[in-house]
Amino acid sequence: MKRRTFIQSLGATATAGLVTGRRSMSAFPWREKRLDRIGLELYAVRKAMAADPERTLAAVRAIGYSDVELLWSFANFGRTPAQVRATLQNEGLRAPSAHMSAAVILVAWERSLETARMLGHQYLFVPVLTPDTDQTIDYWLAWADRFNEAGAVARRYDIWVGFHNEAEHMRKIDGQVPYDAFIERLDPAVTRLQLDVGNMIIGGGDPMAYLAKYPNRYWSFHVKDVVADRKHDTRLGAGIVDFKKFFAAVPDLNEKPIYVEDEDAPDELAAARANYEFLRRLEF
Repeated sequence: MKRRTFIQSLGATATAGLVTGRRSMSAFPWREKRLDRIGLELYAVRKAMAADPERTLAAVRAIGYSDVELLWSFANFGRTPAQVRATLQNEGLRAPSAHMSAAVILVAWERSLETARMLGHQYLFVPVLTPDTDQTIDYWLAWADRFNEAGAVARRYDIWVGFHNEAEHMRKIDGQVPYDAFIERLDPAVTRLQLDVGNMIIGGGDPMAYLAKYPNRYWSFHVKDVVADRKHDTRLGAGIVDFKKFFAAVPDLNEKPIYVEDEDAPDELAAARANYEFLRRLEF
């Protein structure tokens, strides 16, 4: 299943807080921080993973990444949970989270939670709901109720159910932004959110505004830069996003998994290396 069916620019909106006015060097350089851990979303290397998952994960670790986000929605590239766990342990990688289909919470949910716990996941994120959510906000609210029910069960396994934003989630239905209606319905006691910075901007939203509004609900991040016309993502540092400002605004940043996701790089591993080096050097 292809996670991204379309990305539609909804026009330039109030993203100036994140994409303009690069911050100058702090007057107190000893207060500058760097990321403790840097992760890679495996969608960014999906072709390499499909060809040779073990070799690809070894290359990812050799670059310097400490974390990876698995893709249950890609059936973990044809490997069993036991095989995945063995490779992670062999390479010294951890997998704090995975992306999964929304349907996973509906069938044999506790069995999936056992698998998640075995793989060391803290979070299971859903990026795409069913096609009926294109029709009315009511379907979004119904899914939020399902997330709350599934989240209550997941907490017994010390796992969080979460939602990941796509660009199309910002497209209004019946005058409402479905993403807004959905997260307002979610119970923060049993669910958490993953903020994709690039997707938010491409969809017409402002990541800084959402982070300010919900500072305690975003517990994981996808890091993408965006080209000037906001139509697609690009290599980190080559676009308009002020990551210094963004990371400085995230409370308890080093407790929250952060993943690089350069979606359409022609050389996936070369892009993964360049993006890692950008984040490794970044001070904020």
